[in-house]
Amino acid sequence: MGGKQRQRWNHNIHYHRLVLDAVPLNSRSALDVGTGNGLLAADLRRKVPEVVAIDMDDEVPEAAHEEVDGVEWIRGDVMAYPFDRTFDVVASVTTLHHLPDLTSTLRRLAELTSPGGVLVVVGLARSSHPWDFAVGVLGVVQHRWLSWRRGYWEHTAPTVWPPPHSYSDVRECAIRELPGVRWRRLPMFRYALIWTRPGS
Repeated sequence: MGGKQRQRWNHNIHYHRLVLDAVPLNSRSALDVGTGNGLLAADLRRKVPEVVAIDMDDEVPEAAHEEVDGVEWIRGDVMAYPFDRTFDVVASVTTLHHLPDLTSTLRRLAELTSPGGVLVVVGLARSSHPWDFAVGVLGVVQHRWLSWRRGYWEHTAPTVWPPPHSYSDVRECAIRELPGVRWRRLPMFRYALIWTRPGS
């Protein structure tokens, strides 16, 4: 993991810190869902001893493996892959809108989270209310400033636009499926869900 990787910036990388800050103390394992170019998995590996990263794209795990050490890379569908275990941290950055059903996806990610562990989702959704559009304007300004200051690195993972779910859809589903979830609407066209699974 070289300095070049740590210097990259885009909207997803910008919110890696939010994910890392939510990692519980003494976490031993983490799952990066929809790892893409593997940059979140690399950041998690600096905090968690065991990191597993999964993606359905044929080329993604191979490309990420060449750049990041110490991570178990899996090519597969998180909804069907037989992990036969749970993880102290389940993290996903801009992946949920790629999956067909929001409710079943949140249930699956909750199942993969160990008791006392945390599920952290940074997602992409579409605006449907005036507040969403107002935050979107702020995001445009922030995007232009940070892109000018840091440069914008374009990832190679597949993209989906427009997202199938609105911010309201995601919030309502998360509140229903993940009791006690913390929801945040973020600038630069993102939202965050942070949920701790009951138990220890």
